[in-house]
Amino acid sequence: MSASVHPDAPPPRRIAVLISGSGTNLQALIDAAGTPRLPHAQIVLVLSNRKAAGGLTRAAAATPPIPTAYLALQPYLRAHPGSTRAEYDIAVARAVVGAAPDVVVLAGWMHIVSQGFLDVLRGVGVVGVGGDVCGEREIPVINLHPALPGQFDGANAVERGFEAFQRGEVERLGVMVHRVIAEVDRGAPLIVREVEVSKGEDLKSDYEPRMHRVEWEIIVEGTKMVLDEVKPVSVDSDST
Repeated sequence: MSASVHPDAPPPRRIAVLISGSGTNLQALIDAAGTPRLPHAQIVLVLSNRKAAGGLTRAAAATPPIPTAYLALQPYLRAHPGSTRAEYDIAVARAVVGAAPDVVVLAGWMHIVSQGFLDVLRGVGVVGVGGDVCGEREIPVINLHPALPGQFDGANAVERGFEAFQRGEVERLGVMVHRVIAEVDRGAPLIVREVEVSKGEDLKSDYEPRMHRVEWEIIVEGTKMVLDEVKPVSVDSDST
């Protein structure tokens, strides 16, 4: 979203988004960036580990278009014989750091974040073979996860949670935005929101659309929360 910017206004707060799929959560951020919901902010990079990810198309179609990058594990390993998963993680971190974001948002990034990746974002890891290192400033990383804290960590959380509710094994379902640590989905929660769920309803036609609407709200709220921590803006600053 574009608007006139006061010549003395500070540069917009910068967001990098990592995706693997259709990009509906990314779209929520695109729609909110530069509005009162996510003021004085712009998305400066969308990186995917899947070449056909719909989120890359969404980024390219944004106004103005958002820079994109594609970096997948197996092609990287084939292109760099003898390299390791750890080196791939460093390459992803290098691409992210190169965009100089103020926050990194994992919005459906289907790849476990390693400690090596996080170390680079925290300014303590080596970025490249030449010895380049990340800047001194720590870049926070947050993740959107479709489960309540400690409930269904890891992959397929939506399906696992819904089935457990229908079997009577849990009484509540929900979603959260949390800080990212090496332990999967165990970082400190920033926003936790329950999602209404009913016995006998359908996962795809009933629960998932309701859950996604909540996700689109909290991914924006969580991103704003972290940006306000690391780069606060005054209430009268321009919204772009």
